Amino acid sequence: MFSVTRNEDTTGIELGFLLGLGFQLLIGEFTRRLDAAGYGDLRPAHGMAFQALKGPGATATELAERLGVTKQAAGQLVDDLEKRGYVRREPHPEGGRRKLVVLTRAANEHLAVAGGILHELEAELGTRVDLAALRGELTGLLRALNGDGDLPPLRPVWH
Repeated sequence: MFSVTRNEDTTGIELGFLLGLGFQLLIGEFTRRLDAAGYGDLRPAHGMAFQALKGPGATATELAERLGVTKQAAGQLVDDLEKRGYVRREPHPEGGRRKLVVLTRAANEHLAVAGGILHELEAELGTRVDLAALRGELTGLLRALNGDGDLPPLRPVWH
């Protein structure tokens, strides 16, 4: 396994490794704080599903498209979240057999707590790093990688 020591010069380390490690550390700390706030039953993929379902909700097929997963995986995720009380299925406004998956109050409360934790974590990091400059540089990198079009959605490809 590749690692970086405390005083090691990182200029020669692959960019993908540094970005991945930064994401891993940020999500790890975020998840620890969510656990401490009483949301130990949820993982980052659940939060991504909540983000994809915000507002009017979506069908399981739409959720699968938004998350970049199979319809089967999205269906299993919805079943799991429904059992936990974070989503519910409602009749689709256009009728038919389709169901609309919507967030419950518990999911919206989770989103509020998670948002507060993210802001707190960013404020702490902002005392050690110029986050505005970092955001600008990362946005420039994303545009260079993606071109001038809309950025793709972030998908839960981590485990």
